[in-house]
Amino acid sequence: MIVLHTLVFLVGVTLVVRALFSAVRTFVVPRGSPDRLTGIVFVVVRRAFGLALWRARSYHARDRVMAYFAPVSLLLLPAVWLTFVLVGYTAIFWATSSPSWNAALLVSGSSLLTLGSASASGPAATMLTFTEAVFGLTLAALLVSYLPTMYAAFARREAMVTGLETRAGSPPSAITMLVRLHRIGRLDHVGETWGPWETWFEDIEESHTSLQALVFYRSPQPDRSWVTAAGTVLDAAALVSSTLDLPRDAPAELCIRAGYLSLRRISDLFGIAYDPNPQPGDPISVTREEYDAACATLIAEGVALKQDRDQAWRDFVGWRVNYDTVLLALADLTMAPIAPWSSDRARHQQTMSYHERAKRIYHTDAEDAEDADDAEDAERTDVARQG
Repeated sequence: MIVLHTLVFLVGVTLVVRALFSAVRTFVVPRGSPDRLTGIVFVVVRRAFGLALWRARSYHARDRVMAYFAPVSLLLLPAVWLTFVLVGYTAIFWATSSPSWNAALLVSGSSLLTLGSASASGPAATMLTFTEAVFGLTLAALLVSYLPTMYAAFARREAMVTGLETRAGSPPSAITMLVRLHRIGRLDHVGETWGPWETWFEDIEESHTSLQALVFYRSPQPDRSWVTAAGTVLDAAALVSSTLDLPRDAPAELCIRAGYLSLRRISDLFGIAYDPNPQPGDPISVTREEYDAACATLIAEGVALKQDRDQAWRDFVGWRVNYDTVLLALADLTMAPIAPWSSDRARHQQTMSYHERAKRIYHTDAEDAEDADDAEDAERTDVARQG
């Protein structure tokens, strides 16, 4: 019995320490520290949400379901931690002072919830009840205190994502962004664009690695996403640096570097594989045909491009290869809405029909076949025009 009580006591201590360690790594440690228990909670909840997605016939229906994924997972974390503490202290009380498991559970629950309905006798048991009450209050307070921090970071992120629609349209496109700047005579001042976005990339790297649930928080509008916004800005900067006939734009190059470093750091948290040292000639998801179609659109709008198109393509590939893999992987991980040159080629889009992809871009009703045909024709025209 002494050996059994000792083993149960150690198991209880392990459960309590594991819960506290998980809470500290998830909310307190100011760096990307993936925690296995937190990861298990998110995976289990994601699978449960996957069952609900089977009934969602359109993207907007799936988006409404997935909008609850991150908040629900986050709210379940304290419940899981408190359960670990409850079971752990139940084992400790049984091993040290309680005559039965039922009595140990009553004392543990009363202490954890600070009810005072049951108590243990003896100085050691009294100290245990005090420590359990402190742990319970601390775990609950962690979530309450960190929610404002998370939503402040979310608001900063979404302010830039929302503002991008003015320049790049919805869904956002790097080609649309450059064309609009040219039409209003601001393409020569495009360098002013990259500074705020470089800061944005640095901000999401810090916030989305230390508060990982933010990665899955969806934008207020279903057609917006921080991932597709990142891809649009990076592609626009890559085109400016490689293809447009403009003086060398050092801020654009720095923005690209800040962007792919940020996406890589976030990808590291989820075990996404990528080549840390890609070569300029490595393959990318954007084809030469798509690139040429984009150039044709820019030329048709009067945007001056470099004469050596082959070298411009090689330069574009040299920039895009740094973020191509992680961009597509994060678009797939977050189920990002469709957008050119990013989520439109992610794995979760590959099983979608042409009609459904058209509906997602042009907001057609899932039950209106005639409108869907119009959207399909519109998308084909748009693809031919904008790449």
